[in-house]
Amino acid sequence: MYTYKPKKFYLTTFAFTWAFWLFAILFNKGLTCVIGMGLGLIAPSVIAIITVFTSKSQALKNDFKRKIFNFYKLKPKYIIMAVLIFVGIVAASILLSTLFGGSLNQFAFTEGFSFTGAGIGSAFLTILLASVLEEVGWRGYGEDSIAQYNSWFKESIIFGFVWSLWHLPLFFIPGTYQFEIRELNPVYMVNFMISVIPLGFLTTWVYVKNGRSMLSSIIFHLFVNFMQEKIAMTPDTKCVETFVVTIAAVIIVILEKDMFFEKRHIGNILEGDRA
Repeated sequence: MYTYKPKKFYLTTFAFTWAFWLFAILFNKGLTCVIGMGLGLIAPSVIAIITVFTSKSQALKNDFKRKIFNFYKLKPKYIIMAVLIFVGIVAASILLSTLFGGSLNQFAFTEGFSFTGAGIGSAFLTILLASVLEEVGWRGYGEDSIAQYNSWFKESIIFGFVWSLWHLPLFFIPGTYQFEIRELNPVYMVNFMISVIPLGFLTTWVYVKNGRSMLSSIIFHLFVNFMQEKIAMTPDTKCVETFVVTIAAVIIVILEKDMFFEKRHIGNILEGDRA
């Protein structure tokens, strides 16, 4: 039976990601910044792939391939539900923001993106790469390595904090979305860090309900990132959105309490789907 090593995985991932992003911070222009930013972004997926395919566990290797290639096992209703839930979160956030002076014009689509892509390419390409590469890392090994020893509820809390902290250097790399909001107001930086945690519950729900499919998480992650950029919400409204996402996460946990609190998968995560 394979023994997951979450501490080793996350320490290695943070060490490489933050080291590369430190180069991007120190050399915030030119090719060095681009390389540092790009290498930091792909670090979770590369480390996950190396961890899986250098292991002696055929079950772990087969599980990884199943999670990314068996698209026919996706359960579209849960992906559609997740998308609709997030659309509802965005709509509710904008409507609530009007109580504090926000405008209904926020329902419009933006013409461009709020950031430049930090030299990687277009902002959309950055969003696409982030969605794919992060999910291959986190769902390819990271999330399961925590869930092997914990309920999905506890795993979501632990992973949420880790995922939030992982983004920290991005606030100091010019051209990133995180840098732009920190420049506007440090409060927006804190809000981003907090918002990642309840959002993690939604992503975990999509992941588990789809038989631990990386593809489902990639689709949802990409949709969330795209909505966050293309809907004309103000940074203040995104603070309201954090409150709404938290409420949505609480409701999902209550409605799916068997999924979040069952312990049948603990120690047996490679034995089969537990959706």
